[in-house]
Amino acid sequence: MPPPPQDTPARRARDNERPLVEDIRLLGRILGDVIREQEGVDAYELVERIRKLSVAFRRDADHDADKALKTLLKTLSGDQAVSVIRAFTYFSHLANLAEDRHHIRRRAVHERAGDTQEGSIDVALARLRWAGIQPRAISQTLATSYVSPVLTAHPTEVQRQSILDAEREIAHLLAERDEIKARALPRDALAPRELSANEAQIRARVMQLWQTRLLRFSKLTVADEIENALSYYEATFLREIPKLYAGLERELGSQPVASFLRMGMWIGGDRDGNPNVSAQTLEQALSRQCEVALRHYLTEVHFLGRELSISALLVDVTPEMRKLAERSPDRSEHREDEPYRRALAGMYSRLAATLKELTGGDAARHLLPPQNPYRTAEEFHADLCTIRDSLKAGHSGALTAHRLQPLIRAVEVFGFHLATMDLRQSSDQHELVVAELLATARIEPHYAKLAEPARRELLLRLLNDARPLRVVGAEYSEWARHELAIFETALRMRARYGRDAIRHYIISHTEAVSDLLEVLLLQKEAGLLRGTLDDHGTADLIVVPLFETIEDLRNAAPIMREFYSLSGIARLVQRSGAEQDIMLGYSDSNKDGGIFTSNWELYRAGTALVALFDELSATHPIRLRMFHGRGGTVGRGGGPSYQAILSQPPGTVRGQIRLTEQGEVIGSKYANPEIGRRNLETLVAATLEATLLQPGKAAPKAFLEAAETLSQAGMRAYRSLVYETPGFTDYFFAATPIREIAELNIGSRPASRKASQRIEDLRAIPWSFSWGQCRATLNGWYGFGTAVEAFLHAVRPEPVEGQGKASASSARTAYRERVALLQKMYRQWPFFRALLSNMDMVLAKSDLALASRYADLVSDTRLRKKVFGLIEAEWHRTVDALALITGEKQRLAGNAALQRSIRHRFPYIDPLHHLQVELVRRYRAGQADERVRRGIHISINGIAAGLRNTG
Repeated sequence: MPPPPQDTPARRARDNERPLVEDIRLLGRILGDVIREQEGVDAYELVERIRKLSVAFRRDADHDADKALKTLLKTLSGDQAVSVIRAFTYFSHLANLAEDRHHIRRRAVHERAGDTQEGSIDVALARLRWAGIQPRAISQTLATSYVSPVLTAHPTEVQRQSILDAEREIAHLLAERDEIKARALPRDALAPRELSANEAQIRARVMQLWQTRLLRFSKLTVADEIENALSYYEATFLREIPKLYAGLERELGSQPVASFLRMGMWIGGDRDGNPNVSAQTLEQALSRQCEVALRHYLTEVHFLGRELSISALLVDVTPEMRKLAERSPDRSEHREDEPYRRALAGMYSRLAATLKELTGGDAARHLLPPQNPYRTAEEFHADLCTIRDSLKAGHSGALTAHRLQPLIRAVEVFGFHLATMDLRQSSDQHELVVAELLATARIEPHYAKLAEPARRELLLRLLNDARPLRVVGAEYSEWARHELAIFETALRMRARYGRDAIRHYIISHTEAVSDLLEVLLLQKEAGLLRGTLDDHGTADLIVVPLFETIEDLRNAAPIMREFYSLSGIARLVQRSGAEQDIMLGYSDSNKDGGIFTSNWELYRAGTALVALFDELSATHPIRLRMFHGRGGTVGRGGGPSYQAILSQPPGTVRGQIRLTEQGEVIGSKYANPEIGRRNLETLVAATLEATLLQPGKAAPKAFLEAAETLSQAGMRAYRSLVYETPGFTDYFFAATPIREIAELNIGSRPASRKASQRIEDLRAIPWSFSWGQCRATLNGWYGFGTAVEAFLHAVRPEPVEGQGKASASSARTAYRERVALLQKMYRQWPFFRALLSNMDMVLAKSDLALASRYADLVSDTRLRKKVFGLIEAEWHRTVDALALITGEKQRLAGNAALQRSIRHRFPYIDPLHHLQVELVRRYRAGQADERVRRGIHISINGIAAGLRNTG
């Protein structure tokens, strides 16, 4: 009898992965069957040949495989290429679903074993308990906290809603499959039958995917983007956020938990560079948001009416509950003794009337005619609380947990507005409107030519003048009317949906104090600012500067200091709620200065802003809230949110944080409800830990000085490549699919701010997206290797001619000390550790062999060799630097989950790259038929889905 297999870490890892492997094989087999059935055996075998050659190319750098693959791809017809690309794209999508399912599965295993994972609320609260922080202190912190993920429109969002819906159904069927296996007993005759039925349903959904068009025929509209975002509320946020709160309530016992976690939205209010956003789209977005919220409430009230069949003949109810029932128009004799049902019938009719009044929509059911609409969400909330309090008083509190309490929490969080809509526009556009208003009113004919001091003086004078600027009967430009209509619509929408419907006005490209004053003046013009600075004025919207470039970040604290030094400003902000949001841009600062400098300047800006507001608090206590404009890629501030929050400078969180969620990252984080809740948990857990556990003292001086030195050298290296290397722009536009991305119907916003091919004018999102598509990903690591080399170079231990032994020994000692310093920074400084961890992840997703395939698209051989040679050399320097600092020779040594993901998915993404390069070559050579274009665009979809955080 053979001995039992040894229980080794490798064996345990294989056992843990087995369910994932089984799911991937199941989905791959089903997809293969569908391809054979729909496209024929030849098509299936072609897919398999390309897959095997691609795997050989990756695994062994097999030159024969490389040659055979190139030859094969060149012989494909347009139809064959599209068919193969669709196959690998759908496999990427299906592998993501299997991976998500396995993530949930492993999380459950850990929790059952009592091994809760970092980033969960359980671990965060346990750490707070170990630190001696009592539930009451946590409750008090939450009462003044504000945590808000903000969904934004995204020029590289590649998913169609039809695809998302089908994939959600497959995810549900995979979860059902696990349930069948979990409850199956030995010799259970039903389990195989149930699994077979389940597989048949998966097969039907995979066939639906194969027969569903991946691409849009027309350009994505703002309305499309609104609907796409709202689908995540229906699928995840409306139900999962109340569950998150319920978990907190259980952990904190009798302590109240304030509704501090709120959702934000940009889609419909973000006008920066998007001419398709108007007052009409803003109104449409808020109306649809309201409709989604109210329809959810209507459904829940309907089911509550079915569940709360309690008879007043058997159970006592409170006087307030009796009054609520009596106010209901429900006079049915069948419910005469059922006060809860009567009350809920009346509440349903009020909600139905509210829906009709606020959105024009009709409720699905009508027991009673819609009547007496709720004026505010608070009225509806009060009625729900009356029911809850009565149930608890009548010893029926158990009936509140399943539906009533989650509904109460949902109303607290979502109100009638669902998500707080941000308004955003570029500062230069505000300047144009103000200049036109002043010229037409004959106050200042040349506002744009005024120096900054003169602008401030004029704007302050006008803010202290109660009179409006607009002249009755005067003709204003269409653009001025368009912009002013936004402010006027905001005033109406706040009155209709509540003050939380719109709270923030974000100013892109904030470069001067006058940029903030202009928006205050435009608020005053629309009635959003009432009174004057000197006469108890209040502003409805928080004016939020957005500091984006390296220079802007360096000027952030000085600009805010000057703003608050102006007479009346601090008092205005205090009277208006004493809140100041400041948005920090990750994308443009990265494109401007490279990965390290971007992160370092963001860190410095945050530190300086905290110091400023701490100083202001002596006379004007104002709550500072950082708004992090993070994207999907590490180069745009992406990466794990938990580590990102904990790596913020001490004192910058304090219970307050907003951050953007964009593009396919929204799908990967929130399409699956359970994973969505886990991702929201990480935001809450990190905010609690950063607020209550993070030490207030700054990092050691030696750390800060080293970071500054690294930043300077890294930025020089990055800008030397991107902005100073002759021909680099030509290389970028040839060696990445940026041109094809710009043509794809994947966003309502243009890829470039201006009609040019200057890197400066290109939006940061397609810039990052393009580098991800070609797998160079240089925006996530370039310059760091040179920076570390320069940091150590000054003390390089190599002997120098004429140098004495003592001097050489001293140099070696200094070199070792600097290496030790970098290693200490990695171990002890969350900022440095998180940044290097993100670089590690980006490098793991990069692939120089594939990037070289894209480089072959550059027709100028000398330019190709020069630029790719620079990229390749820096890649190796950065890999060596990370190994030296972290002690890890392999990528993702501390991230087994991502290692597993790459191992399972990347061999199936690689063929998409090879095919994309071949089709881009044909397209640029003039073979611009529809099949070639479609193939390129589908490959973009598949690669983005496979890499997951590419935009």
